Amino acid sequence: MTYDYTTIGHVTIDVLADGSRQPGGSALYSALQAARLGRRTRIVTQGHPDELEELLDPYRAELDITVLPAEQTTTLLTTGSGEGRRQRVLAWAGPLAQDLDLESAILHLAPVARETPTRWSGRAGFVGLTPQGLARQWSGEDGEMSLGSRGAGTAAAPQEEGSTPGRGVADALGLATACDAIVVSREERGACADLIAAGSRAGAIVAMTAGPDPATILLPDGSSLQSPVPPIERPGGDLGAGDVFAAALFVMLADRSPPAPAAAFASAAAAVRMRGSGPHAVGGRQAIEELLQQPSATGADVPG
Repeated sequence: MTYDYTTIGHVTIDVLADGSRQPGGSALYSALQAARLGRRTRIVTQGHPDELEELLDPYRAELDITVLPAEQTTTLLTTGSGEGRRQRVLAWAGPLAQDLDLESAILHLAPVARETPTRWSGRAGFVGLTPQGLARQWSGEDGEMSLGSRGAGTAAAPQEEGSTPGRGVADALGLATACDAIVVSREERGACADLIAAGSRAGAIVAMTAGPDPATILLPDGSSLQSPVPPIERPGGDLGAGDVFAAALFVMLADRSPPAPAAAFASAAAAVRMRGSGPHAVGGRQAIEELLQQPSATGADVPG
């Protein structure tokens, strides 16, 4: 296969509380983590080509990037962090096309705003899903994002004026049966309950991150384990840390690592990311392994 790791989802313009702008989105943060673990990585995204070209220029040496043109790039006004984070949708790039060629050793479905296709072409050796974007809803331009109720958000049903466009959790239940692993946060568990159940029945490993508490790993045999997590001194912000956790976990599981060390590695990767701010703070393997070797690496700080 040409690529070791492929992410599909909107790369976003993140407008921060101070008015500054930076690239973001699950597809970018997870792709950078995979690339910095030595994987040949591709992003498939959608947005305004000129805007995305400028946003992603610093990362061109690390990533192959396929931009599907749209009139605008998904833009999110972001304030706060963790469970207190708030995001408003200032612009939306629309749903991604079906049947894209996504052949890859690892395929990561990484929606931020209900854009994920429900089918694709090409083989994938390992499929991971971070469904947060499927669970989100908002109303119109400048609408604040929130998590939908369990099973909400089917695009197949008639849409009321001003309701959330795109593909929700109900549309993606079939995707869960193709997944080898799913990562959600504690806050997303309720909205994604049906998707988690479908994935678990099909044999997927499910990881649930939980803010300052250990991540919980649900195994296909019905058992669970708690991930050892390192403490984070003077965190620089948690935006994208859950995506970094997911990418590191998927890479380790695809490499046949047992779930417990895979989750510990993923937690350390997220902690490294949180030592800094923005995509530049995503760490490489050496930084992650050095953190794991510290005596305090079984502390309790994992991003949600």
